[in-house]
Amino acid sequence: MDKEIERYLESLLPASSASVEMLENDAEENHVPIIDRNSMHMINLILKVKQPKKILEVGTAIGYSALRMLEGATDADIITIEKDETRYYEAISNIQSWQRDNQIEVIAGDAAEVMQDLAESKKQFDVIFIDAAKGQYQSYFNLADQMLPAGGILITDNVLFRGMVCSDEEAPKKYKTLVRKLRAYNEMLMNHPDYHTSIIPIDDGVSISYKR
Repeated sequence: MDKEIERYLESLLPASSASVEMLENDAEENHVPIIDRNSMHMINLILKVKQPKKILEVGTAIGYSALRMLEGATDADIITIEKDETRYYEAISNIQSWQRDNQIEVIAGDAAEVMQDLAESKKQFDVIFIDAAKGQYQSYFNLADQMLPAGGILITDNVLFRGMVCSDEEAPKKYKTLVRKLRAYNEMLMNHPDYHTSIIPIDDGVSISYKR
C-alpha cells in the first residue's frame, strides 16, 4: 500500500494499549516481523463478526497476533505454531505476562508437521491464520483445508509480497521462486471452487477466504 495512505489509515485507528505498544516496540527493536496494525484491525473486525471458538495460527513469532486476535474473539481458544526456538519461548513469556495462557497454546515445531498431526487427530478450527514461510503457503493450505469446515475462514498474510507478485520478471533473482509460488497460491485461492476469496491491499496484502 502507498505509505502515505497507510500512515493516514493508521492515524485513524484507536490508540493501542500500553501492553500492545510494548510488544510492537519489542518487535521493532529486535527486527521481528509482526502483522501491521491496519491488517490486525481488519482481522479483528472479521473475528468480531465470525465469533470463532477455535483458531489456528501458523507462525507465532513473539505472540503478538495471537494475543491481538483475542480482542476480536474474546472467548476463543487459539493454537499457534512456531519453529524458531527463541521466538517460541518469547511468545510463551508474553502470553503468560498477559495472563492468556489459558486460551493460547503455543506448539513448537515445523508448521507443516504440526499441522499434519492436528489434521490426523481430526482437529477443526473456525478460523485459520497463515503467516509463516511464504514459499510453503500451498502446503499449509492443503493441510488447513482438512481442518476448516464449511463456513470457516482462512486468512493469509503477505500475499502481495512488496508488490513483487505483480510481475515476477521484475523481482530480484533471490525472490523469483518465492514470488512465483505466491502468484500460484493467489491464483489457486481466487479460483478454488470451495472458497470465496478477496485479496485486500493493506500493508503487504491479506487474503480472506470463506469456505463455501
